[in-house]
Amino acid sequence: MIRYFFLSISLLLTITLSSQELTGEQLLEKAISYHDPENNWSTFKGKMLIEMENPKSSPRSTVVEMKLPNNYFKTTVKKDNYTIESELDNGECTLKLNGSTSIFPKIKDSLNISCDRAKMMKNYYTYLYGLPMKLKDPGTIIDSKVIKKTFKGKEYLVLKAGYDKEVGSDTWYFYFDPKTYAMEVYQFFHDESKNDGEYILLSEMITVNGIKIPKVRKWYYNKGDVFLATDNLRKANSL
Repeated sequence: MIRYFFLSISLLLTITLSSQELTGEQLLEKAISYHDPENNWSTFKGKMLIEMENPKSSPRSTVVEMKLPNNYFKTTVKKDNYTIESELDNGECTLKLNGSTSIFPKIKDSLNISCDRAKMMKNYYTYLYGLPMKLKDPGTIIDSKVIKKTFKGKEYLVLKAGYDKEVGSDTWYFYFDPKTYAMEVYQFFHDESKNDGEYILLSEMITVNGIKIPKVRKWYYNKGDVFLATDNLRKANSL
């Protein structure tokens, strides 16, 4: 009888715990445990080939090199007849066009080649490819309430995140599989009342440095579900 009593208590506790609602921080921890189970993001050193397909533009390939412990970031962008290299090495910025550092100012402006853009792209790639781990960064405000929402026919656990004014002003939503806690969609708004911004569908997880990263990202406008582009992670390896 005592054995059955404790079994009943154990079952009751299991049911009670499983029925409890997750907080935003708890959901984030579970998502990070899925994507980065060995806590490798802070020491990430990797090289990725990303190809973008846009119905309104010619294809673009970008090789991204990141060595986070060394504060090193580099992109090599190939599009049409030009190759742009932007390197940030511990604060030092080097820009090249077709292998040369001598670039006419007018060409720099027309192709948007600058150290400011290099820094922006560093923030862009480390943020998007470092999710959901990047949601632990200072200045991120995680909503304590987790939303249950059906999106594209599937039910998700949705995490809402905002940012301190010094960091950013957009509102983000991150959609996680309720069983595995894999991140499958994220969405942002500049002004949610206007339904502006975009959503991104993620698929085909691959593992780099022990971190699960989506291979395919399809971008859409929130308003009208208009397709924008697809980013395909063609190759990825450790450095």
